[in-house]
Amino acid sequence: MCGRFTLSRQDAGQLALELGVEPGALLDYRPRYNIAPTDQHWVLRMKYEDRELLPATWGLVNSWARDAKRAAQQINARAETLTTKPAFREAFAQRRCVVPADGFFEWTGPKTARQPLWFHRPESGLLLFAGLYEYWQPEPRLWQRTFTIVTTEANRVVGAVHDRMPVILPEDLVDGWLDPRKEDTEKLRGLLVPARDDLLVATPVSPRANSVKNDDPSVLEPVA
Repeated sequence: MCGRFTLSRQDAGQLALELGVEPGALLDYRPRYNIAPTDQHWVLRMKYEDRELLPATWGLVNSWARDAKRAAQQINARAETLTTKPAFREAFAQRRCVVPADGFFEWTGPKTARQPLWFHRPESGLLLFAGLYEYWQPEPRLWQRTFTIVTTEANRVVGAVHDRMPVILPEDLVDGWLDPRKEDTEKLRGLLVPARDDLLVATPVSPRANSVKNDDPSVLEPVA
């Protein structure tokens, strides 16, 4: 599962360069330290042969939905059931995206003293989560873009605290995932595997991460 993540990069221009999009795509960008379900974020998709970065709301709402009640239940999509679950099947075939991040949270300890762990690259590099996106109409003539993060079995590092983790795509596989012309779902499912064990480290961080109201640099302060 991935229920909270971060994109704390300070330099929007550098972030755009790393994502392969024009700097103007991130004019409204701000660093985020505690992104929660139903928050606005960004998704990267392929339009023709170019990458395009677009704002989207976390929590997939299907085009046929009458309301957004299921959005919080569809923040994640299990890689193993993408071709069988009606909520994700069409998006998997036609609307794949990447969700840019630089870390995600899991928790350990008793319910009365939950300790957040921030999983991130040792060198603070980007994490490119496999995602799916959809459009739905909250009211006539108004379309809203939403997304979900694809999850898979946890690797050894994340598996110490949770049995699931987001699918993290290597940069050289991103365009293959994004290309809407690729229709072989079995080959695409082959990309949805756990990250290698040495990709991530776990840093215990401030309990301020426990509340979605806290979204500032102090959330990521390491603790003993």
